[in-house]
Amino acid sequence: MRKKNYNLLTGIAALLAIVMIVALAGYMVSRPEEIIIQGQAEATEYRVSGKVPGRIVEFFADEGDFVHKGDTLVEIDSPEVMSKLAQATAMRSVAEAQKEKAMSGARKEQITAAYELWQQALAGEEVMKKSFGRASRLYEQKVISAQSFDEAEARYKAAKATSAAAKSQYEMAVSGAREEDKTSAAALADQASAMLEEVESYLGELYLTAPADGIISARFPHEGELVGQGAPVMAVTDLDDAWFTFSIREDMLHGLKPGDKLTVSVPALGSRHFSTTVTYMGVLESYATWRATLDTGRYDARTFEVRSRPDTHIDGLLPGMTAIVTGQNGKER
Repeated sequence: MRKKNYNLLTGIAALLAIVMIVALAGYMVSRPEEIIIQGQAEATEYRVSGKVPGRIVEFFADEGDFVHKGDTLVEIDSPEVMSKLAQATAMRSVAEAQKEKAMSGARKEQITAAYELWQQALAGEEVMKKSFGRASRLYEQKVISAQSFDEAEARYKAAKATSAAAKSQYEMAVSGAREEDKTSAAALADQASAMLEEVESYLGELYLTAPADGIISARFPHEGELVGQGAPVMAVTDLDDAWFTFSIREDMLHGLKPGDKLTVSVPALGSRHFSTTVTYMGVLESYATWRATLDTGRYDARTFEVRSRPDTHIDGLLPGMTAIVTGQNGKER
């Protein structure tokens, strides 16, 4: 009897053990898998470029250096700008001289010379007037011929015209240039000054500065190489403006929305977890759609880009570092 009872208890224990193992295996198989979402860290990057083409003379910062906003990063040599500067300077000098001449009028020596010519013409007119008077009286007395009278009259009229022309030249010298000429000269001077200021503004583009605090994340050309207008020379990354980007299938979002909290771990920074806030959600292009095949009940699922920003600054975080979100839909509980 004892042996039978022992065998019965052993069988019952073995049966219970098998049931427990099967139940545990079923639970493990049927248990929902933990969602693991992988993304990466990103940060704002500024491209440093100039408005003028030229040749790289010298870099003042290397890749990995931390720079402050306004620091000089590179010097560019541009012979074209220096040539335009010389041309603009010469054009302004000429325009200013023309303006000064128009505003000041004729010189004192020119006015004096014009006055002397006018007086000389007046004297000649007076002589011709007297000669014409005598010729008129002689012609009335039938002493001279009509031709001589006509010649005397012509000489008198010519002398009067010469006197009038000399007077006009004198008055023009005294009054100076016309108002239209003065306005035109002033406008040309202003235009030349504006052109010079424009060229001088390009001089500042020969020294490129940092647009923000950050690290030099890239240097594209080498010293001595030519760079075109607007071509990037360096890249400055602002590590204080960092975020995480994830690509999440829509059936894994589970109601995630902007403002929700996500706990993110960064393997490169150890086992620490960081609290972040979702700031952006947007659907990606059609190439990121998960296509259903012939499975019953399956459907095409779109992929969304989700961005979350750390609630506090994370020391040592660099763009490109892997970021992991774990747990049920990744949301904090």
